[in-house]
Amino acid sequence: MRKELLVTLSLLCPSSTAFAQAPSADDSLVHSRAIQAVIWGMPAVNFDLMLQAALKAGARENQIVFWSRIPDWKNQTLTPNPSTVYLMPFIDTKSNGPMVLEVPPASGGEITGTIMDAWQAALDDVGPAGADKGKGGKYLILPPGYAEKTLDGYIALASDTDMGYALLRSNVGSGSEADVAKAVAYAKQIKLYPLSQAAAPPPTAFVDVVDVTYDSTIPYDVRFFRSLDRFIQREPWLERDKAMIDQIKAIGIEKGKPFDPGPQAQKMLEEAARDARLWLDHRYEGLFRPPFYEGGQWALPVAHDVTEGLANRFAKPNVYPVDDRGAFYSFAFSSVKHLGSGQFYLVTIRDKEGRPLEGGSTYRLTVPTNAPVSLYWSGTVYDRDTHGLIRDTKWSSRGSNTPGLQTNADGSADIFFGPKAPDGKQSNWVPTKAGGGWEIIFRFYGPQKALFDKTWRLPDIERIAAQ
Repeated sequence: MRKELLVTLSLLCPSSTAFAQAPSADDSLVHSRAIQAVIWGMPAVNFDLMLQAALKAGARENQIVFWSRIPDWKNQTLTPNPSTVYLMPFIDTKSNGPMVLEVPPASGGEITGTIMDAWQAALDDVGPAGADKGKGGKYLILPPGYAEKTLDGYIALASDTDMGYALLRSNVGSGSEADVAKAVAYAKQIKLYPLSQAAAPPPTAFVDVVDVTYDSTIPYDVRFFRSLDRFIQREPWLERDKAMIDQIKAIGIEKGKPFDPGPQAQKMLEEAARDARLWLDHRYEGLFRPPFYEGGQWALPVAHDVTEGLANRFAKPNVYPVDDRGAFYSFAFSSVKHLGSGQFYLVTIRDKEGRPLEGGSTYRLTVPTNAPVSLYWSGTVYDRDTHGLIRDTKWSSRGSNTPGLQTNADGSADIFFGPKAPDGKQSNWVPTKAGGGWEIIFRFYGPQKALFDKTWRLPDIERIAAQ
């Protein structure tokens, strides 16, 4: 793999030749530009794949996809949270003009999340940590270049793209069936409608996908480029990205023209996609250093320039972290405008001894007492290869809101990971599968000071039985 990575890195410096429907004499140009297209276009393709999954499930633009209970492995988005009720409004301002997304006040329930453009850059957060401060509000998503004066009573969000979406969570309290049902009912108070119909809003369409295999994992083959082409045809070019117009034209993607690579061109694009995957994974692993805790394995594998750029839509004139942004959106979706206000995340791909986490071995994570959260914490396992939930498993997560979670005498909790539950510990066990690797995201909802000043420390995962 190391040799392949070096070859890939060497191809990331393009020369200058054009690419039509068949490969040119300078194949290295096509290869390197295709790799760059994967890295640069990752958040756009990530968004398009989620939209395509919604359309396949029967939803349409300006409708809300939702999960009517806690999601299971069929939610094959990238590293989702299976401890909450998800809602995903897909917003299209091109056909309907400005769109209103109404969020109810946080009374008897709580909606958290972020409204984003189609590049998944944050327009603003919603809920107690968002612009409405938990009072509820009417968020007005404006189309690119919208110049008309907005009315009072709205939280106006100017978007650079015709489409966008929101990732919203309705928190489920204890996680009991009654609390989940309550969270779903509260979530369905959300409204989405055109501003032009604000005087008498039409009913909001909710499309339940809880029993659908909702797959938006990244395909590292010609499908990636077909998805990128759909995005390019649909969305306006942003000034910051216009340098990519000729870059992707060289691989056959051009606004207003069909993308129709022949067999040889497809082969070259697929080879480039595989090399891009190797490079992105190498970049992802590099983001675990430095760790969150000195000498530990946990990290927030997102470069500071990326979190800052996603929050301000890359406003800094001399900073545009395309490489690290590509790495981030290769394993996750969504962004947050104010990271650490409503939620925070730690991730690891290795155990205490620095070994990759293996699906056939058994591990233990001891979560100390007094976890620094006002809502809940959870640990969720993902397939290391796809960054989706491990398929065909009973559940993927355990947390402080898991019904029946066992705690120790001192208030700590032992969470186990492996192909089989230790005796008497099924309520505290997350299944894995032999033959594959895994990774884990530990989520803090309502994070508190002790997390950030590190007076409370999450220990590393210990392997207690090898496969």
